[in-house]
Order: sequence, then structure tokens, then C-alpha cells
Amino acid sequence: MNPLERGRNLLHNVRTGTQNAVEKTQQTVGNAVGAVKNTVAEGGQRVGQFVDGFENKAADKARALGGLFGGSKPDRVYDGHLVGAAGQTFPPGTPLSQVPGVTPRNNPNPTQTFVYVNGISNDKDAQFRSMQQIADATGGKVIGVHNATEGMVADLAQCVKDKLDKGHNPAVDSLADTVYSELKAGRSVHLMAHSQGGLVTSRALQDVANRLRIEDGMSKSQVEQLLGKVNVETFGGAAGHYPDGPKYVHYVNNKDIVPTWFGQGNGKGLDDWALRDGGKGAVVRRFEHGSGINGTHGLNDAYLPQRVPFEQARAGK
Repeated sequence: MNPLERGRNLLHNVRTGTQNAVEKTQQTVGNAVGAVKNTVAEGGQRVGQFVDGFENKAADKARALGGLFGGSKPDRVYDGHLVGAAGQTFPPGTPLSQVPGVTPRNNPNPTQTFVYVNGISNDKDAQFRSMQQIADATGGKVIGVHNATEGMVADLAQCVKDKLDKGHNPAVDSLADTVYSELKAGRSVHLMAHSQGGLVTSRALQDVANRLRIEDGMSKSQVEQLLGKVNVETFGGAAGHYPDGPKYVHYVNNKDIVPTWFGQGNGKGLDDWALRDGGKGAVVRRFEHGSGINGTHGLNDAYLPQRVPFEQARAGK
């Protein structure tokens, strides 16, 4: 066999192996989703407890069971929209300067602006409540990029696709367009993300990096330099990988299964197989707090009390 034929055979084997791995992953995901459906069938209380582990109170989710697998999904119309003061929404692509953000209750004129991406099972109103909590805790103005919910099972399936960087997620596109536009206008951006919002942020930043290279012809070092104008804070983020360039601070509760299993790991050498990469120069602030999934993963209960000003966190203070 000549070298060309050997090369073709090698390429074929690599493609076949990759496809088999993808199919195996999809089968595993299908089994996991099936297990979730079985849990739903066994009773609303158990499902409520499961969903509570990701975002909201069990009672709220029990009342939402009718929308898990179909029916009305009103939140979808806001997917990728920007959310501002009083929960008002703005179409994707609206400049940040045209969105009146949520301000701290004790400071109507903050000087700093954060762009916040919510996690799984949060509708627009739940995201707005989190934005007010962030504003009060940080003293900054908060504008949301909404990651819509279509029910727990659909949201979990989207998480898997986000993990594999597959499929279309309007929140990813909206955040990427926002960051790209701000950078091209010479402005810096400060992002915050909770839970699945970390996956959305990771994908969006990679899309921005690709766009800068392909559309603007920038070199890898030029892309990283421009992305250095982006600050990122994740709280219980579900993403294990982030592109180089932005300045990162990742908050990980070692009792929280979302970041320890799917995000930046537990920091104890038990997750090396996952090849975690928080981005070049990333700071990971680990702590232990709470019990039960809700008590360990909630943005306001578990994570915001652990946050320190960004530059202090970057300096290890």
C-alpha cells in the first residue's frame, strides 16, 4: 500500500472512530434523558427536587411540570433577547447603550455594567430577579442576555449540545454579537454567567474569536489581545473549556455537582480526564458551602456571597 492510500485509510479510521464516539455520546445522553422522563413519571415531588438542584424552588418547578415535554412554552420568544430594567426585553443585536439596565436599589447611577447570562430552567422573570440580586451585590448596572427555558428536559438536552458545540442556541448568537460589537467599537465588556450560562458564554466567546480570525483576518495573538478587553465571571458554570484571551474568574463550590462534574472540576486531581481549561491565566476560586443541590448551586444563596471585586479576585485576595 502506497503512502497516499495509507493516509486515506488513516483518515477514514479517524472519521469512523469520531462518528462512533459521537453516536455513543448521543446514546448515553438519550439514556440520561429517558431516566429524567421516568423520574417525572414517578412523581412531581421528585422532579421538583431535581430541578431545584439546578435553579429554582421545588414548588415552582412542580407547578411547571405541564410544560416539560410540550405544550405552551412562552419563554421561548425571549430566547437571546436582552433584558433590562423592569424586565423589559430588547431584540438581539440591540446595542448595550440602548438598554436601560437594572441598577442597585441604593445607587441609580452606577459606573460599571455587567452582562449576565442565566442558567437552566430560568424564565425571563427569574433572570430579572437574579439581575437585581447581582446589581445589589456588586453595585453595578446589569443587562441580561436571556437563555430561554423550554422545560427541564429540553434545557438539559440543550446543555448537552452546548457541551458538544452543536446546534443553534439563540442566546449564544446574541451574546457573541454583543461582545463582538462592543469590542469593534473599542469598548470593554464584563460578563457574568451562572450554570448553563457558562456554556453559553464559552461558546459565544469562541464564536467571537473565530469571527475575529476569519472575518477580520486577525492572527491568534491579535485575537487574544483584543479579547483581553473582556472580563468574565462564572458562578457554578457548567463549561469545562474557555478560549484564551479574556480575563477569567471562575467560582466553584466544591459541594456543587454542576461545576465539579461538568465545569472546572473539584481541584483535587480527580478530574484530570476531562482536561479542564478555564482559559489562559484563569483564576478559580473554590469554596465549600451549603447542603443539598439547591443550597450548593443557587446564585444568590451559594455564589454571590462568595464574590469579591473582580481585580481583587484576579489578584488572589
